[in-house]
Amino acid sequence: MRRFVPAVLAFFGAACIAAAIAIPLYLVPQLKVVPLDLDITSDATTVAADGSTGERFPAVIFDRCSVSEDRARTLEAHLTQQRRSIIIEPSDSRQASLQSAQTVRIDRLRDAEGTETEPSFAAAGETRTCEDGLLTATIDRVSVNRKTSAPNGAVSSLQLEAVPEGGNVNDVSVAIDNRTGYQYKFGFDVQQRDYPYYDLNTRQDCAAKFEGEETIDGFNTYHFVCDVPETDLSNLPNAQGEAALGTMLTMPARWWGITGRGVRANDPITMHRYAAATRHVWVEPETGTIVDGREDQHQYFKSPDQSDATPEAVREFRMDALKGTFKWTDDTVSNQASKASGYVDQLKVGGFWVPIILGIVGVILLIAAALLLFRGRRDDNRVDDTPPPTTPPADERDTTLIKRDAPPAGAAPASANPWERPTEQIPKVGDTPPPDDSATRTFRKQPPPE
Repeated sequence: MRRFVPAVLAFFGAACIAAAIAIPLYLVPQLKVVPLDLDITSDATTVAADGSTGERFPAVIFDRCSVSEDRARTLEAHLTQQRRSIIIEPSDSRQASLQSAQTVRIDRLRDAEGTETEPSFAAAGETRTCEDGLLTATIDRVSVNRKTSAPNGAVSSLQLEAVPEGGNVNDVSVAIDNRTGYQYKFGFDVQQRDYPYYDLNTRQDCAAKFEGEETIDGFNTYHFVCDVPETDLSNLPNAQGEAALGTMLTMPARWWGITGRGVRANDPITMHRYAAATRHVWVEPETGTIVDGREDQHQYFKSPDQSDATPEAVREFRMDALKGTFKWTDDTVSNQASKASGYVDQLKVGGFWVPIILGIVGVILLIAAALLLFRGRRDDNRVDDTPPPTTPPADERDTTLIKRDAPPAGAAPASANPWERPTEQIPKVGDTPPPDDSATRTFRKQPPPE
């Protein structure tokens, strides 16, 4: 038993130390994957160019109703961008497919005369009018590698319109090829370098450049900035392979408000819708969670023909279709910071605290086993060094014997029973009778008769 207990303690101590070494090498990589319960909701509202939120109408949009009027118009507006990203199939141990539904809604409008309105929203199934408060709606689907968070090409599509009753989602979706940039989440262990970032509006990757470190809600974050180059949106086809609605518009010069040399009022002029943007993201580097975001969007109409043959007034014409800075709300930032905190805590527990605790417990168990083993051996040595007890010689033994007077020579030995008469020699027939020694014989007192 003395050797069994140290052996058990040593076994479990070694097991704890082995686990402390193995967990950071095995468990932590298992934690550094895109979770299959990912659910990201973000709200962004238009703010002033400097980021302040005091303006009621910080954005500009194209008045869709002016298409049926005699002159193109723009409106001042306050907009809200909503996005929710969830995990869909196919998803497994190697890949995660995300579905991100995004809308841009008009909260309030103000026209050139200063009249303010709050548009309504058509119910599901109802026909939308030019006055509807829903400005855009898209559904993005993309599959990513769970370890790197980068698109893997298995799923990559953009849905630009609602699925008609009885229709198929593929009939209203367009495939997106060559998508490589991060979008809804960066990878783990983000470095201070440039990363590819995917811009959904222009369907292209751009270089997200590292700008510096900033503290947001108590977290150290990396700030990246991506400049999206000017892109002709009419070159991005819809599900039918055609230019998306609103990306090409042909109207008379007077409707556009274009005048000048070489331009007549009734000349039909075709304008394309272009887009450029500057995207800011603040990323928690350990988990790749996007904690904060801002988008400086600018969409505008301009002539696709910039040759010298085109009148200068047409070449230089610009009219805003959407111009505004969308900034994540405080609630969204707080929620994302909380998610990042949870992910960081999981990594710390699995990669630091659990190994430390197991290592300490293992060392304690090994020390206890060593102490018990050493103590047992010391006790064994002590027993071995103790001299055996010595037995005194026979003549020196303390024998407590009752010494009796030796019987006289020739006398019969005394009986072992004190109450028994001594045995006397009874002569046999023919024997010579023994000499009469009655004078010298000593008789013991006989016990009384029974």
